[in-house]
Amino acid sequence: MTVASTAGSVSAAGQSTSEGDWATWQKDLFGSRYAAAEHRIDARNVKNLKLKWAFAYPKTESTFVRSEPAVVGNTVYFGGSDGKFYARNAGNGAAKWEFDLKSVDPENHCADRPPNSATTCIMVWDAPTVAEGKVYFGDARGYFYALDARTGALSWSARIDTHPYATVTSSPIFYKGRVYIGVSSLENGAGRDYACCTFRGHLDSLDARTGELKWRYYTVPEPKRIGTWPSGAPMFGPSGVGVWSSPVIDPRTGTLYVGTGQNYSGSGGDVDTMLALDARTGGVRWKNQVTDSDTWRMLCWDPDPTGYCPGLAEGTANDYDIGGTPNVFVAGDRTLVGVGQKTGVYHVFDARTGEVVWRRLLGEPQANGGQGGIQWGASYDGKSLYIATYYANPGKLFAVNPANGDVRWQTPNPADGCTTGGAAQYPAICVRAHGPAASSSPGLVWEGSNDGKFRAYDAKNGQVLWTFDTIRNFTGVNGIEGMGSAITGTGGGAVISNGMVYVQSGYWPEYSTDKGHVLLAFGL
Repeated sequence: MTVASTAGSVSAAGQSTSEGDWATWQKDLFGSRYAAAEHRIDARNVKNLKLKWAFAYPKTESTFVRSEPAVVGNTVYFGGSDGKFYARNAGNGAAKWEFDLKSVDPENHCADRPPNSATTCIMVWDAPTVAEGKVYFGDARGYFYALDARTGALSWSARIDTHPYATVTSSPIFYKGRVYIGVSSLENGAGRDYACCTFRGHLDSLDARTGELKWRYYTVPEPKRIGTWPSGAPMFGPSGVGVWSSPVIDPRTGTLYVGTGQNYSGSGGDVDTMLALDARTGGVRWKNQVTDSDTWRMLCWDPDPTGYCPGLAEGTANDYDIGGTPNVFVAGDRTLVGVGQKTGVYHVFDARTGEVVWRRLLGEPQANGGQGGIQWGASYDGKSLYIATYYANPGKLFAVNPANGDVRWQTPNPADGCTTGGAAQYPAICVRAHGPAASSSPGLVWEGSNDGKFRAYDAKNGQVLWTFDTIRNFTGVNGIEGMGSAITGTGGGAVISNGMVYVQSGYWPEYSTDKGHVLLAFGL
């Protein structure tokens, strides 16, 4: 069976960008995360890659960074842990403009949020999409923004979910005058006295010019009172089924693909499901539920979870979300869509019917927290799928045959990852795990690690060709001192554009919170 590439053939319908740009988290509509046009950095010279500049975030109460940059022309766009969104010169980091998210919150909706999540409220947790002269992104409090890409002026904003725990980790995608975005929440982290749970996950289609809601697909029925928690707090359900991951679109059929998460309470809805929706109407074309039931909240980690961890007795409290973003690709004469799950399984479906074509277990399933698998996504370069695993003793990077799931090579997170560099000072924290989505460019695969190291691998055999340790102090081009940390989350994926490589360093687990964290830019 031959494998034909779709990578790079479509960036986004109506999007005025060049092939060398990386204008959206997914890189293109198909979710390839493959910089097909990159010709300067290759397997022969990647060893010469050097840090060109760093941007350091100011120290704030929450120091997490997870907004993967977008690069269009000579501008890099990204959100910070300080409630700001930035546009900088892609080559040298010089300032262009910045936007303060607090300017769009006259009612201070962070005050609605329970105290245990308020510190992460006004910050950008997703990656931006740049299209038709605007920059689109969401924030951790459930707002969505459209800014002028040249000036940073606000075009429009919308609070796309009024639930106090609502958040946006899904990165938007632009297609034919609309932006598509998933919405989830931090409600599963609420305490014992909270009336858990009332949030409903959803996927929205918004008019890119005005922000008008064109359609909304809810992933779970409206929660109803179903009992009482041991604390006496009301129990509602079913709830949750957030859309943490980012959608992709096959423009040949107008089909949108996205994965969903677990219930927080009760049982029901499109739990741990791959959805195929009509991009124009939101109608269901097919759906495939990959886990029968999955009801989990963070109190399942409590020393005494009895009565507060739904599904614990039945063995369904697993947190087996589809957090990974799908990949659309062609194998032989068949269009397929694949996605990674926190079970460690990469699933591949017929893109037209939803029929399972193949599955491959790459990670280690872990109940009650599901961190042994595939977290945010994979990359496809027209030849192989590149898939990384998280807490899988150790995490590994795989090259997989897209036609049948055969493993072509696998490279464990290097054995010295926690004993060398900055991570060696923190043996109780460091784990050999891959949290970010993989990225690729001709001849190379890029992946960051919880050990704080950013690596380039040979796409032919998985050999590590270049390593940079980010757990160190950096002086930012903005005059602030920052420090790298674990490379993970939505922001930890590498962005390769026009001879430069960008990565955010500073998500969980944090090696230090004495300083803010950093965006790093590399070149030859």
